[in-house]
Amino acid sequence: MFRPRNYQTEAIIIKKTKLGEADRILTMYTPDLGKIQAVARGVRRPKSKLAGHLELLTHSQVTLARGRNLDTVIGSQTINGFLPLKTDLWLTSYGLYVIELVNQFTADHVEDEALFRLLLETLQSLCQTNNQELLLRYFEIHLLGASGYRPQLQECVTCHQPLGPITNFFCASIGSTLCPVCRLNQPFARPISVNALKVLRFIQGNGYAAVGRLEIDASLSYELESITRSYLKYLLEREVKSANWLDELKEQMKQPGAEEKKVYQP
Repeated sequence: MFRPRNYQTEAIIIKKTKLGEADRILTMYTPDLGKIQAVARGVRRPKSKLAGHLELLTHSQVTLARGRNLDTVIGSQTINGFLPLKTDLWLTSYGLYVIELVNQFTADHVEDEALFRLLLETLQSLCQTNNQELLLRYFEIHLLGASGYRPQLQECVTCHQPLGPITNFFCASIGSTLCPVCRLNQPFARPISVNALKVLRFIQGNGYAAVGRLEIDASLSYELESITRSYLKYLLEREVKSANWLDELKEQMKQPGAEEKKVYQP
């Protein structure tokens, strides 16, 4: 089948790597090609016309020329620069966390338009919402589902009985919840509260328009983060680098009493 030498695609820049004195290798996530890599020639030069359109956390229309090993970016136009993500330290850290997860959980050249839309929606929402922690949980749960690691939250994965409104357990190694009895065979399973399980189920079954209206307190937010982080770490077999930066920021900028707690109401 004939393929034209030049082609265009929407792309979100999720990683960049220096190449030589002035070039970069860009990793981009696209709606119709999945994750691709391409060389941006001279993009690190001060007068490069492409540089501003090919920064991390940028949604652009990119023109590429096919190459023997890597394609080359020959044109780009910004669709959305997500300026708040680049001018606010907290939002930058959230954005970098999101794109690192996309890079880690996807293979090259595997088309997944739904995942592209999830990434795009998440970056747009980060610029607009004040509920970023819940948005990250939404993104994580739906990314896991898109990647084939959807956690089982409705029933015990061992005995297949519905989980009652009590403290159950989540086991990262099997990506599922366990009842208190079956948990005895999984010593590394961690408790999951009734409210945490309710919120995760709600996130799993709804879009962000509904999820974003939830209000949760700091304790529940921390529990949700701990559960999803443990599962992500197990799957990736390492810590997420940008998650460590997020944790450092939280420690540095923690100011008790600066923000009124919100209460989750099932």
